[in-house]
Amino acid sequence: MNGIFPTDYKAILQKIEQVDPVQYGKSRNFINGAVTYLSPYISRGVISTKQVLNSLFEKGYEIRQIESFVKELCWRDYFQRVGQLKDLSKDIRQQQEPVLNYKIPVQILNAATGIQSIDDAINQLYLTGYMHNHCRMYTASLVCNIAKSHWLHPSKWMYYHLLDGDWASNTCSWQWVAGANSTKKYYANQENINKFTFSNQTNTYLDKSYEELETLETPVSLRLTGMFMPEVYLPEATTLEIDTALPTFIYNYYNLDPIWHKEEIGNRILLVEPKFFSQHPVSKQCMDFMLALSKNISGIQVFKGSFQSLTETYSVENIYYKEHPLNIGYKGTREPRDWISNTVTEYYSSFFGYWKSVKGSLSKEHLSGKNQGMDR
Repeated sequence: MNGIFPTDYKAILQKIEQVDPVQYGKSRNFINGAVTYLSPYISRGVISTKQVLNSLFEKGYEIRQIESFVKELCWRDYFQRVGQLKDLSKDIRQQQEPVLNYKIPVQILNAATGIQSIDDAINQLYLTGYMHNHCRMYTASLVCNIAKSHWLHPSKWMYYHLLDGDWASNTCSWQWVAGANSTKKYYANQENINKFTFSNQTNTYLDKSYEELETLETPVSLRLTGMFMPEVYLPEATTLEIDTALPTFIYNYYNLDPIWHKEEIGNRILLVEPKFFSQHPVSKQCMDFMLALSKNISGIQVFKGSFQSLTETYSVENIYYKEHPLNIGYKGTREPRDWISNTVTEYYSSFFGYWKSVKGSLSKEHLSGKNQGMDR
């Protein structure tokens, strides 16, 4: 895992410097493409989409040269904006149809779908916590549009294993594939899968035209479904050393920014809430990744319990935290996350409406001050 995803902050910053946005745009759909492997750090709040984009502007890139890469960063911000306003556990735009079950095909859980590239991607997910974005789409399409499972339960299965698991990006992407947050469903046939994964499988149930896939009866092998039963691993409880005269900065699964209020003296607490992780469970591998990333924050202490129990046990009052829709019950000074555009905040029913507005604001927000955001 650490070979692809080091947890040292300096190594993470080096990964930003190594981004090739032009090659990314040309090859990102292939499993060996020039992807950045930055998404786990963005999801955990170690770095931001704005920080990554500003680093490219500082190198002299213009939007027209790297538009594909900028769009992908904006997709992530867009889903976050949707998550601020919508209940992402429900179909966003319309109901997914048809739905035969609200479980997940057992063949998915066992990485035994018979589509070799998908099975390989699932095994890689289990082993490393990573799955290429195109393979995520293939898997979701197989589950939702071929097996006709509702997207919610399978999306929780994938979120559980992903090091870059982001509740908004993950659920919105599954809904996009399933047609609950898009104008049409996403299908991938065997020819498409072979092309982008360099496989040469034939004579599978996906070895058909797209017109045939849209009317395909669910294969017998995908009809057996079950429930994904996650195990939750939480760190041991510890006693904190708190100075109530100082401000308290709250970190969590979505905010592990080592630069946030770095120059201020204060209590730094990584809040691990059992209720949060029972509702949004993640694997031990993801939990260990979070804890390793937190070590970049000088003086941080881990508290296992609710926000309320933290404040009551230690009588902390002057509290700061970053905004996130999953911060339930937090009180104190709420600070914004870093967005590519701070001015485009309204809800857009489609990404392309959001992108048009963000693109129009970029010259004002970035090109007029290329260093803004990088000296955080």
